[in-house]
Amino acid sequence: MEKENTHIVSINDQYGDCLGDRCLQGADGRKGRPQGFVEVFEIDEDGNKKLVGKNNLVLYQGREWIAERIFNTENGNTSTDKDMFISWFGLGQGGAPIADPLTPDSPLSTDTGLDTEVPIHATDTNCADYRTGNYFKHPFDSVTFEQDASNNNEYLIANCTITIGNDDANGYNLNEAGLFLSDSTTGGHSGPFYIFARVTFPTIVKDSTRQLMFVWYIYT
Repeated sequence: MEKENTHIVSINDQYGDCLGDRCLQGADGRKGRPQGFVEVFEIDEDGNKKLVGKNNLVLYQGREWIAERIFNTENGNTSTDKDMFISWFGLGQGGAPIADPLTPDSPLSTDTGLDTEVPIHATDTNCADYRTGNYFKHPFDSVTFEQDASNNNEYLIANCTITIGNDDANGYNLNEAGLFLSDSTTGGHSGPFYIFARVTFPTIVKDSTRQLMFVWYIYT
């Protein structure tokens, strides 16, 4: 019998100074934007770890929602709603070219969804976004708060954990993931859903011997 492999994908969304009262511009002419770093760990039967690091991005749509949320005011020019919150997780296989699966394409601020969403489970009613006989959104295991050692140990970090189990998303080449906004965490929720942040990473072939854990850090 094959031993199960567990992958841990740890994701950081770093807001930093670029969400201050001005827009920073670096020496290379690029304006500052919220982005972070994704760390992908594979734990095999021998306990070995393989590390890959990739940037991820809070999208324009997510940043527009932040402004609505913190001021509790609707922006009639956007699709999101001030009463929504980050509540679901999605997976995709459109984050890297088929010809070069280990070299993912970088997310764009203008992305409004995953490139190619994949179904996560056919019958798990804890999931949401039921379409074409499958659920496409997975719930969070937990959301916790952590102290930020770089900022006087204030509680500026939210830690979101999602486990994609042995029965989830099998048969797909996973290389992108997203956090989604909605107004409910109830299983079977039908949306609407709006993507908040997107990450791409080297392709992981998902089958029933593998379990993925995504740990997504949001720095405020």
